[in-house]
Amino acid sequence: MGNWVVNHWFSVLFLATWLGLNIFLFVHAFQSYEKADKYYYTREILGSALAWARASARCLNFNSMLILLPVCRNLLSFLRGTCSFCRRTLRKQLGHSLTFHKLVAYMICLLTAIHIIAHLFNFEHYSRSRQARDGSLAFVLSTLSHKKKGEDSWLNPLQSPNMTVEYVTFTSIAGLTGLIITVALVLMVTSAMEFIRRSYFEVFWYTHHIFIIYIIGLGIHGIGGLVRSQTEESLNESHPHRCAESFKHWDDQESHCKHPQFEGLPAESWKWILAPGVLYIFERILRFYRSQQKVVITKVVMHPSKVLELQMNKRGFSMEVGQYIFVNCPSISYLEWHPFTLTSAPEEDFFSIHIRAAGDWTENLIRAFEQQPSPIPRIEVDGPFGTVSEDVFQYEVAVLVGAGIGVTPFASILKSIWYKFRHADHNLKTQMVTPSYFFSSDLCRETGAFAWFNNLLASLEREMEELGKADFLNYRLFLTGWDSNIAGHAALNFDKATDILTGLKQKTSFGRPMWDNEFSTIANAHPRSVVGVFLCGPQTLAKSLSKRCHQYSSLDPRKVQFYFNKENF
Repeated sequence: MGNWVVNHWFSVLFLATWLGLNIFLFVHAFQSYEKADKYYYTREILGSALAWARASARCLNFNSMLILLPVCRNLLSFLRGTCSFCRRTLRKQLGHSLTFHKLVAYMICLLTAIHIIAHLFNFEHYSRSRQARDGSLAFVLSTLSHKKKGEDSWLNPLQSPNMTVEYVTFTSIAGLTGLIITVALVLMVTSAMEFIRRSYFEVFWYTHHIFIIYIIGLGIHGIGGLVRSQTEESLNESHPHRCAESFKHWDDQESHCKHPQFEGLPAESWKWILAPGVLYIFERILRFYRSQQKVVITKVVMHPSKVLELQMNKRGFSMEVGQYIFVNCPSISYLEWHPFTLTSAPEEDFFSIHIRAAGDWTENLIRAFEQQPSPIPRIEVDGPFGTVSEDVFQYEVAVLVGAGIGVTPFASILKSIWYKFRHADHNLKTQMVTPSYFFSSDLCRETGAFAWFNNLLASLEREMEELGKADFLNYRLFLTGWDSNIAGHAALNFDKATDILTGLKQKTSFGRPMWDNEFSTIANAHPRSVVGVFLCGPQTLAKSLSKRCHQYSSLDPRKVQFYFNKENF
């Protein structure tokens, strides 16, 4: 329980710091625009809507500065590598980068809504004050225009009673860019919904790259200077506290108060997004350079149920267990890059991936490799990039949980374990690996898709027995989706030495794992060990396993401690 508390509170502290900075920036900007004398006349027209618009804009800039950092994959891999000596608690936070990216996106949506609503009120106030004709201060301020040569004294962007809000919106830089970046934001957020991202990855991929329009539009959004303040010179000459009440005498020659002069607020957004923008550009240049390096496909294997295995070589390619790469096939699409977990071990002289038909792009790729003897399609590779699974050998006991296709990240780990044992690696901390391969119901109707993984487990069974380490690899298979024919067939052949479904010595269990029993067994078997629990699967399962890690970790840090890690791509 102790490690869970530390991890939990570290995450809470990070989020609290981020929220605290948002609150501080919002309150500071709100108070500034609500109290500062140079905005006195602007507030006379707009009221508190000015402060709401500017405070939300300040926080929008802050979060737009952060939004690109969690997706700088090379930066995260660099931090993970340079922080190899850091405590697990600190390194685990890097695995939450995409979660933080989503939180920042949600905050941007909320702040955008506040900003737009505030400006709707602002334009309503601009329109009312321009058409008031009641001799009020707001009306007088709205009628100020370029009365004298060289002066820039207007405060209300609606320069005439006939000018509409729509006209200003579509003809001003601020209005036009505001519309563009709002539409871009809506498209990016809606296309990133879980259903669309999983079922229509191409839609998500293309639409999400509209962020370029969003960033550029945000950078120039404030150039027009639509919101204005009193100039410093005018403030010293005709301070509003002294001259606001005598606004009817501003035209009198004897009056000490003159017409106030105004200037547009300087653009600020570009200052916030410049540094992360440059960093992201370097990130993309590096990824482009690496993707152009030649990839040699050394072996192509077609497994059952349309699973394609590609074994490749690339100069200078170096990997760790659990990492992933992005793959592009120019003959299918020049722009689409898809992530795939590496299924080879670092000790092998090649790197490999297994691709299952799960969409238009993967189906087209598999079809292209099936069309023999036509030339093999050219493949471009970017990566590898790090994940939490890189830390698997830092734990004394590792529990690997794969749901459905989520078993693939653990192929690399299991292969690497075999190589380390074969070469008697004394640096290997791990005493035991207990992977529970939990097949979800929507995938288990095609168990042939995992035949290649069954072959890997069978090979590891034999090798571990030969090395006298049969108990080192303890795996469990769970089938959650089946029909009466499958169950009856398995029951009739239960006495056989190998499982009728997988061909493995370990029999397949029907139903969901009893996680309380699994964790209790591991805790009792390793009462003083540090146990790493690694999941590649759905969020519902992640919540369940995280809860068990908390529940079965001892309050005594010298006794069993469970650390939960989830793969995020």
